[in-house]
Amino acid sequence: MPVINRIAGFAEEMKTWRRHLHTIPELQFALHDTAAFVKERLVEFGITEIHEGIAETGIVAIIEGRGDGPTIGLRADMDALPMTETTGLPHASTRAGAMHACGHDGHTTMLLGAAKYLAETRNFAGRVALIFQPAEEGGGGAGVMVEEGIMERFDIGEVYALHNVPNVEEGSFFTTPGPIMAAVDTFHIDIEGVGGHGAYPNETCDPVVAACGIATAIQTIVSRNRHGLGDLVVSVTQIHTGSTDNVIPGTAYMNGTIRTFDAEVRQMVRDRLEAICAGQGASYGVTAKLRIEDGYPATVNDPGKAAFAAEVARDLVGADRVTDDANREMGAEDFAYMLEARPGAYLFLGQGPGAGLHNTGYDFNDAVAPLGASFFARVVETAQPVG
Repeated sequence: MPVINRIAGFAEEMKTWRRHLHTIPELQFALHDTAAFVKERLVEFGITEIHEGIAETGIVAIIEGRGDGPTIGLRADMDALPMTETTGLPHASTRAGAMHACGHDGHTTMLLGAAKYLAETRNFAGRVALIFQPAEEGGGGAGVMVEEGIMERFDIGEVYALHNVPNVEEGSFFTTPGPIMAAVDTFHIDIEGVGGHGAYPNETCDPVVAACGIATAIQTIVSRNRHGLGDLVVSVTQIHTGSTDNVIPGTAYMNGTIRTFDAEVRQMVRDRLEAICAGQGASYGVTAKLRIEDGYPATVNDPGKAAFAAEVARDLVGADRVTDDANREMGAEDFAYMLEARPGAYLFLGQGPGAGLHNTGYDFNDAVAPLGASFFARVVETAQPVG
């Protein structure tokens, strides 16, 4: 696996960082210990321009290169998930109900590795903005950092990020131009009927039957309102109602997720959900009130930046281990907000066999961290060469 020699030289140190971070998982925006650890390392590397408290616990650190030039942004997410770890590893989480089950400890380590190398060599023009972001897992920390003006404040012209993927060839990269991850929205449906005795359903307006009818009708959004080759997911994931066997309840609640890639399809789904709730509600004699909670937008790579990033990856690992036209993923990612603000690219890095993401048995593969750090460093040196 071709790794920059200097980064390979401190690979064991990177492993130590990563495993320490794994023991101290923190959630959402409250990443005080994690951010403190990141700052300590940045200071050790001789980086003097460190901006804290962005999106509460986010950090942007600036490394000056040699001579004038633009500023390139590199982003790593730092937060963990509200899960209880079951790995039994020596470096397992020490905090009940929290664990790094998505590898953000590895992402942070890869960016720290790039930071150490870039601060030592400064073999690039312009500047690098190292973006350590809180609250990717549901909090939209990337959006908050953008709203707080990091792109303008630090004059960031383009931005890049990596995400690890278990059970994909170790050290392989894949990306695609345009949309790479879906927009995610959440729908909530409150059904109000008339409850009564289970033996006399004729005296009720049954929200249980209505919920079943609505759930069935929702399935037609994908199968009958979208081209068969199109990418769209609408899933009902919760139905809550009732309390005992001989009572028809008066209310029901439904919930689910919407995954789309473009604005027209996203709006179509909303329109169809409104029509289904109104029509099905009327047919069952209940009211079905729809509420849609906006989530992350689609993660859309700039085609030119995606091609550039793929070429950098090919120089590192060889053409046979880089896919630049990968299938789009239905998962969501708040790096989307940064790509809405600036052109850039999001890539996946294979980490070999292991438990999947968001699994209580997951652990990041430390062997790929030096490669991720090398990729970040080469993106900077290639995009902004000295002279």
